[in-house]
Amino acid sequence: MSNTRWRMFALLLLLVTVNYVDRGSLSVALPAIKEEFHISAEVTGLLLSAFFWAYAAMQIPAGWLIDRFGPRKLITAACTGWGAATAVSGLAPNIATLAIARGAIGITEAPIMPAGGKLNAVFLTEKERGRGATILDAGAPLGSAVGGIAIATLIASTGSWRWAFIVAGAVTMLLGIWAWRAIRDTPEEHPKVNEAEREYLMSAQREENARHQSTGKRAGLVYYMKYRSFWAMCFGWLGFNGVFYGLLTWGPLFLSESKGFNLNAIGWSTFAIFGAGFVGEIIGGQLADRLKERGHDTNLVMRSLLGFAGTCVVAGLVGVVLVPNPLVAILLLSTVLFFLRWVGLFWSVPSILGGREDAGVLGGAMNLAGNISGFVTPVAVGFIVGATGAYTWALLYFVGAGVIMTVAVLVLDYSKRLAPKAAPVTASEETSV
Repeated sequence: MSNTRWRMFALLLLLVTVNYVDRGSLSVALPAIKEEFHISAEVTGLLLSAFFWAYAAMQIPAGWLIDRFGPRKLITAACTGWGAATAVSGLAPNIATLAIARGAIGITEAPIMPAGGKLNAVFLTEKERGRGATILDAGAPLGSAVGGIAIATLIASTGSWRWAFIVAGAVTMLLGIWAWRAIRDTPEEHPKVNEAEREYLMSAQREENARHQSTGKRAGLVYYMKYRSFWAMCFGWLGFNGVFYGLLTWGPLFLSESKGFNLNAIGWSTFAIFGAGFVGEIIGGQLADRLKERGHDTNLVMRSLLGFAGTCVVAGLVGVVLVPNPLVAILLLSTVLFFLRWVGLFWSVPSILGGREDAGVLGGAMNLAGNISGFVTPVAVGFIVGATGAYTWALLYFVGAGVIMTVAVLVLDYSKRLAPKAAPVTASEETSV
């Protein structure tokens, strides 16, 4: 069997990694940007949120486009667009222009994660989707980890945050060409999927369709909004991103202003914290799939793993509030990210609830909910830090987001397909067939 599907998911891991290098580059460069433009904490929060407003607004349209036209076209357009916008942001003459460029990055990056969720539904079997989801989503902590060092190194070597953005954007545009060549919308269309792999996937899809009585038709987003699991999916991802984006956007400044770290120390600390998240995410995906393959109930596996992870996240954040030592803070934040990224398993949820037909739009809805935290959190933290002059209440804000996430992962039903079912075949219809 050719195993082309796993090589394609390795490329998706790379794309999401670069996505988060570009997305997090602003946070690493903020000390230099603040010095150049002389901006307050409140304005810094608004600048950080510019990406997320645009990114969130495009999630459902992007998911619909993916279901309609396929992930290949959307991923290629996204890579080209966000690479160009990242490069342009390095030329911004003032804060307003930089905020507009960040918004453009948000718009063009929007299809990547819902497209990955769609490919998870189309190219992987039910027993493989936990690994696929976490391989896809592991690019977020990996990009955040690598990006901290990469952008800090580029700034130090060129003496300019602007050149760092231009180089990162150019690399992303080149990856768009690779994506077009390597990704297809279905296994049948992929020239490197051999007959054995194609039959393996088609057989698994036929079995899945029969078991869930799939209609093979899209139901649309509104249909799913009457179900508890849909809202649990959305609130779980909202809470998850309240923690993750909070640390991604304000983490470097927290280490600089609260712990006294210099640029080099910020880069390596960011690598340690988010690198732990990458390792944790891969381990979480492997654990979930292995336990399900051994016959354990899907709900028991997912609720146990994610509930335990959520508890560790909340406890770790409380520890950061209580313990002032800088090295202990790095250790605790690394632990937080290690367990937080287990919730990357949520990228298998759109295919669980909606099947292949609606995985794109459900992934878009989930990511929209998550990115409400994306644009609210940077602004909220900016005003909290500006009003209090410290980060204690900002960290407690992250604790609250962790609690919302933990409750949601325990409420969601991971075993029930919500997509409409085909009408059962009657005895007379069976005879006529």
